[in-house]
Amino acid sequence: MKKIITFFCSALLALGIPVTLASCGKDDDKVIRINEVTHSIFYAPLYLADALGYFKDEGYEITLTNGGGADATMAAVLSGSADVGFCGPEAAIYVVKGGSDDSPKVFGQLTKRDGSFLVAREPMPDFKWSDLNGKEILAGRKGGVPAMTFEYVVKTENIDCKLNYDVAFNMMTPAFESGIADFCTMFEPVASDYQAQKKGYIVASVGEKSGEIPYTCFMAKQSYLNKNGEAVDALLRAVTKAVKYINETDSETVAGYLTSYFDGTSKTSIKTSLDSYKRIDAWCTDMAMKEAAFNKLQDVIDLAGELNGRVAFGDVVTTEAAHRIYTEVYR
Repeated sequence: MKKIITFFCSALLALGIPVTLASCGKDDDKVIRINEVTHSIFYAPLYLADALGYFKDEGYEITLTNGGGADATMAAVLSGSADVGFCGPEAAIYVVKGGSDDSPKVFGQLTKRDGSFLVAREPMPDFKWSDLNGKEILAGRKGGVPAMTFEYVVKTENIDCKLNYDVAFNMMTPAFESGIADFCTMFEPVASDYQAQKKGYIVASVGEKSGEIPYTCFMAKQSYLNKNGEAVDALLRAVTKAVKYINETDSETVAGYLTSYFDGTSKTSIKTSLDSYKRIDAWCTDMAMKEAAFNKLQDVIDLAGELNGRVAFGDVVTTEAAHRIYTEVYR
């Protein structure tokens, strides 16, 4: 319970939102307000759906705000300042554990594995995970899903290494460049750009090693789902079509649609990132979460000592709409 209380207090205070604040109504019921945990090429299908006009085809627009963390994203959903939260499902698990009367439910899953890559200081073409024995790794914030997933890999592989949790997520790469730790986990396009500059070398995909885990999902309060089924279907249909497009289209073409969503990132870097995520099969074609993957996520959180009791799949996840849309798009 202490973790849940801390989760909400820090999230709501970070947004300046009192716990009792009521939701505000939208001026336009054809706008879906999405708060994303961060802005990343890892979430390319969401932006591509917008770029290709798939939301417009559904009669909807989306607005994106950056939460800068799952706690802030969930706070935005709970307060009503966002209709949909796009973050890790662990945020919804913590809400259910807290006993909310209108708990957010996951209605669609976009990424199905960790999107980070392990970077070494020197080329290691014959890298084995046992090579991490006795080494120090910058793996992310303690309690964050990237760090917990890496910790899961380390523990299941019986690796004896030091995980450094002292560096903020957005400072990990500069810290590594300054000489801290032997390895660092990085998302794209940072990992590939770092390698291109010969500052470090990608040796493994964390997501490939950890296996399928529901990593980033769309969620909304049950009350929103009850009243806005058309909007939920529109979002799921647009993103499902975008995943299909990415998987069936060369990355250079896709990258051309995404450059305006990533100022300062070259088309070449976006293409390389897309290739990396295609290679590890990062995105869900059917956005209905699998119960086995949900249970594995709880294994990961539990192994990290961050879960105070399990929750039932149906208390956190609804799959009917996502699976129906998948069947429709791929028929």
